[in-house]
Amino acid sequence: MEIEKLRRASLAVLREKYREVFREETQCRHRQHLFRRVAWRLQALAEGGLSERALQRAQEIARDADLRIVAPRDFLVMDGERIEAVVDDRKRRPLDRRIPIPGTILRRQWKGRTILVEVLKDGFQHEGQHYSSLTAIAVAISGTRWNGMAFFGLTDKTRKERRHAK
Repeated sequence: MEIEKLRRASLAVLREKYREVFREETQCRHRQHLFRRVAWRLQALAEGGLSERALQRAQEIARDADLRIVAPRDFLVMDGERIEAVVDDRKRRPLDRRIPIPGTILRRQWKGRTILVEVLKDGFQHEGQHYSSLTAIAVAISGTRWNGMAFFGLTDKTRKERRHAK
């Protein structure tokens, strides 16, 4: 019954309930995620959580974890050629998986013009000028506010539409 009430609860109520059942604050503002976490915790408190054996095994796995930071050398292969894996330095912001690898040329038709943009390690280049984002290029070209990913067709929705149009 309590979980059903939470299903319709506001974000503020879910955050308060999270604080109550986990005895800590949450930074999360994703309503569905909070609902699932709180519902799981309420169920675990009411019916018992993981067994002692399962908890021990999870701790063993966590201690034993041999996590890779860089992919194996033969992991990234495209058209028979190996692509070098590069360790990202901590000062750079995380790369967006939708942006192609550096060296890729993005092409876009805009009002009878062909727009070419080169993807760089630290941004983008268009007509000899360096830009930090695709949005800055889209705004410079169109004169209006555009989402750069959408302008250059790099959003998931745009890709799906293009696939279905073919």
